[in-house]
Amino acid sequence: MITMADAGTELESCVTTRHAIDLPDGRRLDYQATAGTVRVSRDDGSALADVFYLAYRADTGAPRPVTFLFNGGPGSASLWLNVGGFGPRRVPTLTPHATPPAPYEFGDNPHTLLAVSDLVFLDAVGTGFSRLASGGRTDEVWGVDQDVDVFARAILRYLTITGSWQAPRYLFGESYGTSRAAALVHKLQNLGADFNGVIMLSTLLNWATTQPGLDQYYINLLPSYAATAWYHGRANHGRANHGGANHGGVPLAEFLAGAREFAGGEYASALQRGDLLPSATERAVAARLAEITGLDAGWLLRRKLRIEMEDFRRQLLATDGKLIGRFDTRFAADHQYVIGTGAFDPATDDAATAGVNSAHLSGFHQHLAADLGYRTDLHYRPLHNMTIAAAWDWHHKAPGIDAPLQVPNVALDLSAAMRRNPALRVYIMGGVFDLSTPFAGAEFDISHLFLGERLRRNVRFSWYESGHMTFVDEKVIPVMASDLAQFYAGAT
Repeated sequence: MITMADAGTELESCVTTRHAIDLPDGRRLDYQATAGTVRVSRDDGSALADVFYLAYRADTGAPRPVTFLFNGGPGSASLWLNVGGFGPRRVPTLTPHATPPAPYEFGDNPHTLLAVSDLVFLDAVGTGFSRLASGGRTDEVWGVDQDVDVFARAILRYLTITGSWQAPRYLFGESYGTSRAAALVHKLQNLGADFNGVIMLSTLLNWATTQPGLDQYYINLLPSYAATAWYHGRANHGRANHGGANHGGVPLAEFLAGAREFAGGEYASALQRGDLLPSATERAVAARLAEITGLDAGWLLRRKLRIEMEDFRRQLLATDGKLIGRFDTRFAADHQYVIGTGAFDPATDDAATAGVNSAHLSGFHQHLAADLGYRTDLHYRPLHNMTIAAAWDWHHKAPGIDAPLQVPNVALDLSAAMRRNPALRVYIMGGVFDLSTPFAGAEFDISHLFLGERLRRNVRFSWYESGHMTFVDEKVIPVMASDLAQFYAGAT
């Protein structure tokens, strides 16, 4: 057991162990793994929270980047990015099919980002092993700006206690973690800690586009609907090619290109006209929409051409009695009849997350106990979203806007961060089968940063044939690892 003294009388404790991994390029990488907490204090020095982290630092003797990684929610711990994705130990899954119950495979990860950067996985307060300190209040940590402040303090504290201030710095956020990362990099840079890069996986920056009555929500979702209909053989009036073969011989990339052009052109124009849209035009748009999505044109007309995400999930395979996944639409679960019409937990009542969660949680606990020897009496909370999201303060004080926004648009923060630090690189990644954070929505948000041409060149996109957690697909993660290595090489 190693302890690191805080400024006060409290101790930040951690456990450090030594390991090695053989990488695909033939290198043997020795590294140390540290599981512990950093104390987050208020400005007056009083304790606010203890943030749990898992850090992996390579013993190369040369300066290396350090990347701070976190998942989203709000209310999700960071184990998914770790043992599901890019940590040095990983649990493979059968994505896009459900992974059966234990026992699970668990071993060294040939795709680990430790090959190019030291890694620090952080759990948001109330998730994982991160907890409020005695006297801390949830309204101080559960909110857009409150959460960013806690993460900023935790990261600065980690840099101090580990002597890492000269390391190139990166943020890697997934899902709501992308919203956090956009505001966080602006916060940290305004505190004097510039960053080399920000990686955003399954991105949502402008939450205003999801508000009722706005049409951009439907436009952003349409390309993902199209990819899903293509995969399940429902596109073009259901000309079946089940299981992801292709749409009448048309490759997915080609089919998506046509869907994206329609979404941003004829479809967007039709939605904007509302009830002023001529009936003949509306019927023509509905017919084309039916070909792309596999839904009935009459149903689309009754819905005014607007397809809600939950309706699409139920309608696409309704004749088969199945419900497609929200986070990865390649998954489908039996759903012929369910008693009760109330809300379910969207993070767990989903074929995609149910197909991998048990494998990841089991592997993570094995990692803590067998690899790291970390012991605590606390319960590990992989998902605490139903409690945290219900109490979340969505107001956000964006740079350049005096009054707090009612719903966050952290694209404003990212834009300000890139203007302040013209060397900051941004990598946007995602899956085309993800409905929760559709890839076209990320493109829309980034296109509204209103950057000059030079700064626009600092933004890179990669879309994969996968879902929300792209990295759980065994065919996709090696491609992602290669793409990320190139990004680090160019940004450091």
